[in-house]
Amino acid sequence: MDTYRLLFSLSGAAAGMAAVSCSSGGDKAPALPEGPLNVVYIMCDDHSYQTISAYDRRFLSTPNIDRLAAEGARFTNSFVANSLSGPSRACMLTGKHSHKNGFTNNEHGIFDGSQQTLPKLLRAGGYQTAMVGKWHLVSEPTGFDYWDILVGQGDYYNPVFIRNGERLVREGYSTDITTDVAFDWLSGRDPEKPFCLFLHFKAPHRSWMPDTQDLGAFDQVEFPLPETFYDDYATREAARLQEMSILADMNLVYDLKMADRENEIHTPESPHLERYGRDLYRQDLPPGELVPGRMNAAQQAAWDAYYDPIIDDFKQAGLSGKALYQWKYQRYMRDYCSVIRSVDRNVGRVYQYLEDNGLLDNTVIIYTSDQGFFMGEHGYFDKRFMYEESFRTPLLVRLPGGQKLGDVDLFVQNIDYAPTILQLAGLEVPEDIQGESFLPLLLGSRPADWRKSLYYHYYEYPAEHSVRRHYGVRTERYSLMHFYHDIDEWELFDLEKDPMQLHNLYGAPGTEELTRELKAELLRLQQQYDDPAVSTSCSRP
Repeated sequence: MDTYRLLFSLSGAAAGMAAVSCSSGGDKAPALPEGPLNVVYIMCDDHSYQTISAYDRRFLSTPNIDRLAAEGARFTNSFVANSLSGPSRACMLTGKHSHKNGFTNNEHGIFDGSQQTLPKLLRAGGYQTAMVGKWHLVSEPTGFDYWDILVGQGDYYNPVFIRNGERLVREGYSTDITTDVAFDWLSGRDPEKPFCLFLHFKAPHRSWMPDTQDLGAFDQVEFPLPETFYDDYATREAARLQEMSILADMNLVYDLKMADRENEIHTPESPHLERYGRDLYRQDLPPGELVPGRMNAAQQAAWDAYYDPIIDDFKQAGLSGKALYQWKYQRYMRDYCSVIRSVDRNVGRVYQYLEDNGLLDNTVIIYTSDQGFFMGEHGYFDKRFMYEESFRTPLLVRLPGGQKLGDVDLFVQNIDYAPTILQLAGLEVPEDIQGESFLPLLLGSRPADWRKSLYYHYYEYPAEHSVRRHYGVRTERYSLMHFYHDIDEWELFDLEKDPMQLHNLYGAPGTEELTRELKAELLRLQQQYDDPAVSTSCSRP
């Protein structure tokens, strides 16, 4: 079979359409170049769409990431299937929901590398494949010609990598190192074969440790409090029971770097995090000594010069109540956004490498995150919930040629990445993959039978942050979710009238028919995806 027949039939069909799915762009649909396309898939960990200026300009500027939107497509309704790092990565690799790929949660999961995956299918189709950076799936990567991954969550400074089975410490800052490793592989690959590079940054995962050159970059910024910052969780029991509150659960020493020399700042609610934070941030090292996963002497000196005055000011202020709550939020935002500066800078480096090496005209660049993230909305940090800030993810795609495609507003999900990349490679999509290729959307099509709803299922409880297990359905206007296991609570939101999801309508007079319809749609999705999740409960009124 001609492996590119499907790809170019899609391209030709799109080019003949008068209407495109994007809200802005040129007069004609994009045409793809002939021959195999390379793919660079860039994924961050916990990068919120709110902190990409192509989506939201309130917090910071991300010019290099924004360039992907300017020269490609911005997906405005991109979501995950399970808002947690390992499970999300498994969904991407397999094109299947968590219950099908077997990796439902980080606490007890080990990814089954023997199963069918995207890199295996690409290799079978003649592609070179490489996985560089954060893996976070416990088992060793399979299906890659080359893999060079961070150990576990990875460290920001002087991280330990495993390169095709060999452990080594690399000195420097994680985001820069990950990009350097990717460039080394690109430079040594077979130039006669197409490639797919999975470039996975640790950043901006907790505990948001900026590069030394970015320390203090946002000290003069006063970040606006989210409108839902003081959410009281009325009518939402699961929302109240979580342990991801900035006020109650964000650790002063571990998360906010308040590891004082006098050992006077303590966090009795989470002493294990305090101990780890002190070990990570406060060290006395001889010049030139390198401690894996921690700072060398020069890095430590820069770190102390920045954080010591902040620690002193904090101790003198003696904050409590709302003043402490707001101080923690500002410190969180300043560190988080400083980490994003390094991510954006390295996306610029990737662009420059592709340009300098003549690869930009036949390479697709995809930028996304493994899930969304709360930037203080509902008083939260972290993710996990089916609420919009966690469920929704950034997704930017630049096709060769760099034609501005504008906004794609149809529903896409991370189970769609595998089939999309396979179609970009001109390869068949196996029937058991549950996602749908969104390549037709990139090429100007707006299929009438495209999905009108999304299915979500989160499993990790009891566990860190205490977010209850739940599954749900999201349509264009409504979101319905069911929290189960040690709780039996439903939440229903009208996203048109209540986009911040404060008012739970479940059980309210007049919503009976809507609830029946949404439960029927939820059950239909569970049956479509063959999820055995307590689906009989959906039949209840």
